[in-house]
Amino acid sequence: MKELILGGARSGKSALAERLAAESGRAVTYVATARPGEDEEMRARIRHHQDRRPGHWGLVEAGADLAGVLRDHAAPDHCLLVDCLTLWLTHLLWDEDEATCAREQARLLEALPDLPGRLILVSNETGMGIVPLGELTRRFCDEAGRLHQAVAARCERVTLTVAGLPLVLKGEKL
Repeated sequence: MKELILGGARSGKSALAERLAAESGRAVTYVATARPGEDEEMRARIRHHQDRRPGHWGLVEAGADLAGVLRDHAAPDHCLLVDCLTLWLTHLLWDEDEATCAREQARLLEALPDLPGRLILVSNETGMGIVPLGELTRRFCDEAGRLHQAVAARCERVTLTVAGLPLVLKGEKL
């Protein structure tokens, strides 16, 4: 099963994804897309996520080639938890040229239907607020919205998480 969990900052989306992965009964690999860089606040967020995860889960840090990482690690008896698509997209927009950004998103969308096992994708819903100032932030929101629509179309379940409460938008109820 492929599943997309959306929500705002501190909405409970990652906690829900981690719970579903733990309950899957499969070996779990956490696919991290965050990069700590020079940002102490981001390093603290990463530590918070690390502290919550069971020690026996595998970990893969994904760069631009998220599709390749998923293809390399997906297996029928495995659960991959990707946290999160919007950080991955941010790195593509910031670090890569437009052609690479478009190519990597297309590769991800192409890979999703054929991946074996369980896949849980987490992403920040950014399209529920005002249109942001600045070309790059508007482009990010537009790209994220299009990516979410395309990923949701390829997933059996899509859940929106608000205030720690999951609302299933598509597929089997939780």
